[in-house]
Formats: sequence, C-alpha cells, structure tokens
Amino acid sequence: MSEKKIEKRVAMLVEEKIADRPDLFLVDIKMLPGRKLMILVDGDKGIGIGDCAAISRFVGFKLEEEEVIDEAYNLEVSSPGIDTPLVLPRQYTKNIGRTLAVKMIDGSKREGILKSIDNETIIIEEKIKPAGAKAKKAEIIESPIALSDIAETKVVISFK
Repeated sequence: MSEKKIEKRVAMLVEEKIADRPDLFLVDIKMLPGRKLMILVDGDKGIGIGDCAAISRFVGFKLEEEEVIDEAYNLEVSSPGIDTPLVLPRQYTKNIGRTLAVKMIDGSKREGILKSIDNETIIIEEKIKPAGAKAKKAEIIESPIALSDIAETKVVISFK
C-alpha cells in the first residue's frame, strides 16, 4: 500500500477512535524514513499519555488486523512538541494569549501575543518602534495577519 493510502487509512482510524472525544483532534500523520509511522494528536486543553496510548493500541491493532502495512514499522502517537509549528486553526485557538513567532511567506518575521483568530486571519499584539526615533517608546498595536501570508508559526517559549 502506498504511503498516502496508509496515511489516509490511519487518519480514518484515528478519527474513529477519537469520535467520542470532541476535545481531541488529529494534527498530522507521516510515514517517516525507517518505517516510522508518526501520529500527532492534540486537545483543546492538551492530551494525556493515556489518550496517546489508547489511540496507539487501537490504530496498531486495526493496522495489524487489516494488514495495511506489509513490513515491520514503528508506531508513535504523541502531541505536537512545543517547537512544532502550528498548522490548524484549532491550534491557534488553543494558544490565544501566548506569544507567537510568525515567519511570513515574504521572509519577514513578526512576533506578538495572539489575541484572536477567525477563518482567514489572526490578530497579534506586537510592539512596533517608530522609525528613526531612538528615544521614543515602542507602540503596542494589534495587527491582523492573513493565514495565507504565513509560512510558519511557532509558540515562543518564555522562562521568565
């Protein structure tokens, strides 16, 4: 079976397993080199190891039963790491109030506190220094950013 077909079947299995858990959602599925099947699942309030283990057991059992993958593989179910880029609007919603580093398609970078998101736009609160003014204080403004203009978004980790 092709990698795309495997990923599609795995997505169906994960959705079946979490159908009774509206707080959980599938983020990504990838067949990585070395026959490692990586499933990323998240929750509106995070996801616990017990949920990851239950998804892993269910998906692993079904894949074996259906003989979807015809050679040895490793199955890993986890939540996206803190350094994993946000890809779904639901992940942005979960991170409202946190500081984001946004890399734009044009190569520029923005950073600010995520205030809101809708279907097409995020609003971040960013500090902007007035051009050519050394002594002037930075202004805090709310800036809309179209999701279509974003190349990558990550949550900024602060140890303050």
